[in-house]
Amino acid sequence: MASAAPLSVGTAALPAARDEALLRRYASVSPRYTSYPSSRAFTDQFGAANLTRALERSNASGRGLSLYVHLPFCRKSCFHCACNRFPTHDTTLPEAYLSRLDREMVLTARHLDTARPVEQLHWGGGTPTFLSLGQMSDLFDRLDARFGLSSAPERDYAIEVDPREADVFTLRHLQLLGFNRISLGVQDLNPDVQQAINRVQPRIMTETLMEEAHRLGFRSLSLDLVYGLPRQTPHSFAATLEQIIELNPARIAVTDYAHRPQQFASQRRINAADLPSAAEKLAILHATVERLGQAGYVHIGMDHFARPDDSLVTARHNGTLQRNLQGYTSHADCDLLGLGVSAISRVDDVYAQNPTRLGHYENALDSGQLATARGLRLSRDDRIRRDAIERLMCDGRLDLAALGQRFQIDAPRYFSRALEKLAEAARDGLTEHSGEVITATPAGRLVLRQLAAAFDAYL
Repeated sequence: MASAAPLSVGTAALPAARDEALLRRYASVSPRYTSYPSSRAFTDQFGAANLTRALERSNASGRGLSLYVHLPFCRKSCFHCACNRFPTHDTTLPEAYLSRLDREMVLTARHLDTARPVEQLHWGGGTPTFLSLGQMSDLFDRLDARFGLSSAPERDYAIEVDPREADVFTLRHLQLLGFNRISLGVQDLNPDVQQAINRVQPRIMTETLMEEAHRLGFRSLSLDLVYGLPRQTPHSFAATLEQIIELNPARIAVTDYAHRPQQFASQRRINAADLPSAAEKLAILHATVERLGQAGYVHIGMDHFARPDDSLVTARHNGTLQRNLQGYTSHADCDLLGLGVSAISRVDDVYAQNPTRLGHYENALDSGQLATARGLRLSRDDRIRRDAIERLMCDGRLDLAALGQRFQIDAPRYFSRALEKLAEAARDGLTEHSGEVITATPAGRLVLRQLAAAFDAYL
């Protein structure tokens, strides 16, 4: 590999960024740690009865609720997508699905104190805006009837919007329903890249919706980008990034594309020869972090960025930033209910996942029981490690003394093997150790997933 000057990352540099050995060590696929343990540790010995007991236990906690609704329908299949979705042009198909969602809500609400405030609501997919305006209203009304949705200004009600499936009337309708945050899928603005992933989306589509969202007063707007896509280069992505900065969204997510054609059939439509190399992907990420920093965005962690006035930045400064199954959040310590096919719940001390196949999800609900297909009840060790991983992922640092006090353990001794692994990261300039505090350097914040993996007992 040709030598090159080190790339600046914030105020620090990663001198070995072009070193093949370092790339191999830190470019490995690690969990995103929106949960710990990750879903690969879930077992099918965990069923509906386990979730029911957890729901009932959670009522004594005083925690608020967070609702995630998975809406799997899409009009077209984006080749790079790894989400659980069902491409279709049949707009009547969601009707039966909405009925089953309502049945799941009824079965869940039986075990919950529904006076608990719903602080967060998130519709994901798939393409939630595949639904008609009437279907959206129907779903929102059902959620309100079963759980009692909030109108409090501090609520966090977000929906993922495909600019190809929405217009200004859609946004006005979403605002009237009660959503105050929207996330627009962009991926890349380069026409060649869009062709390669079967997602043609001219900038004007995104820009028009953003202008309307600002006019309507949505609290926050996020744009989602993906790097590592076919036909993408550092130069082409830099051009996309400049256009995104011009649009000035409150949040930007720049997610790493993982090419796994054996697991995701649609990815087999992608020509692997068109994918950027590992070194090119790293160059894209470095340049992105640097450019967004110059534009005034704060690097929240991994691939998430926000303007200084965003609630994520405030939570990070206050030490209250959290991660849940949808990513970073400023709403701490809610019990998360996942509704719909493949959805995951995090309630009390358990994780529970619904079937990933639509037919299995439907059959379970038709039999009158919750559709839980697998899950896990956390051990004490799981909870300790989850806390360590979450603080590292959210704060970019881990105070072992504070963690030891919370759990009444000798944290350095408890995590001796993890600290041995992180010693190598320190030598590579990715972490700094001061007493019992481990801090990720600016370069280390790019590989937080890999640093957090040192604490993962399941790997």
